[in-house]
Amino acid sequence: MAFRIVGLVLFAIGFSLACAVLGYAASIWYLGLDFWVIPPAVTAEFTDTFVVSITVAFIALGLLVGIAMASVIYRQFSTLAANLVEIPSTDKLAVLLGFVVGLMVAILLSPLFELLPRDLPMIRPALVGLVYLLCVYGGITVAMGMKSELAFLLTRPPSTEGGDSGDDEQKLTPKLFDTNVIIDGRIADICRAGFVEGPLYIPDFVLEELHLIADSSDNLRRARGRRGLDILAQLQKEQKKVRVYDHYKSPMPRGEAVDAKLVRLAKELEASIVTNDFNLNKVASLQGITVLNVNELASALRPIVLPGEDLTVTVVREGKELNQGVAYLDDGTMVVVEAGKTHINETLNVVVSSVLQTVAGKMIFANIKSRENQSGPRQQPEDARNRMNRGPNSSSSRH
Repeated sequence: MAFRIVGLVLFAIGFSLACAVLGYAASIWYLGLDFWVIPPAVTAEFTDTFVVSITVAFIALGLLVGIAMASVIYRQFSTLAANLVEIPSTDKLAVLLGFVVGLMVAILLSPLFELLPRDLPMIRPALVGLVYLLCVYGGITVAMGMKSELAFLLTRPPSTEGGDSGDDEQKLTPKLFDTNVIIDGRIADICRAGFVEGPLYIPDFVLEELHLIADSSDNLRRARGRRGLDILAQLQKEQKKVRVYDHYKSPMPRGEAVDAKLVRLAKELEASIVTNDFNLNKVASLQGITVLNVNELASALRPIVLPGEDLTVTVVREGKELNQGVAYLDDGTMVVVEAGKTHINETLNVVVSSVLQTVAGKMIFANIKSRENQSGPRQQPEDARNRMNRGPNSSSSRH
């Protein structure tokens, strides 16, 4: 606050003095005297008192205007400076480069200005200024149209696997991670296994949301946010192609939801979104954006279980129906065991009777095998899991 007040005072003083100088110049122009003679020379037409009075009046008017306008102009400059800070670095670089190139082109065209007629004292400077303005504007326009290429050239990591590896990566579709999939944590294992290819981008607004969650006063949200930051640090350490993205073609609207910004950026980059959010999946898909849903991948990788398969499960609680027990496979699939209520906390060998696919996932119904077949595999749950991983032909191989 103190810095703002000092800046306002200094600006007001400087602006007021500048207005006073303009007032002095206006008085000289009004009196028709020599600007560079201080104090103004007195001519036969004006008395000394009149000249001084007019000069002081114009200087005072300039001071008053400067003091009155200083606060307003300072606020406008502060707003402009704040907006300039929020402009993406790529846009700033493009404007600067376009300005320099346009100015150089105008300077190279300067010899042509000598061909203009010298008997046009007012038109000649106007044409020169117009050419400079057009060259600078054209340079900035061309540079802004190439800002994505400029950002790529400046942020492109050095290739360590040959000259074409960077080009091959650019041919692949970029992937944008949302906040939920980072907090989920499974994406780190998926990337490590090589299932996700191409440039991997973490938008800066997603990173900002992670920081806000990590600083939350709610213990659960704070723990989730810190977990997300840890996962992100792990991703950046293990995957060299993971980087934070902030090179936007157009500034992101203030106050817009993170999901909306993510969809907008995916359209801009023609990228895919990696998420586990059902609603974001639907919204992005309706707008023609490719979505890689981690939950769908996990569901597709679950082992296939068919009626007649043998499973070894541990009953953890009773079911909703009479005498039912509930167990779970390693991937979280629920197994409803008939007559399993009396076997809670026991490991049983069961036979799959039916498989039900629901909106929430897959549910397996099973019956307990006869007692004479329980003794062998009862203490060997690992064998049953291995049989299940061999697929649906494991039953036929035993008979």
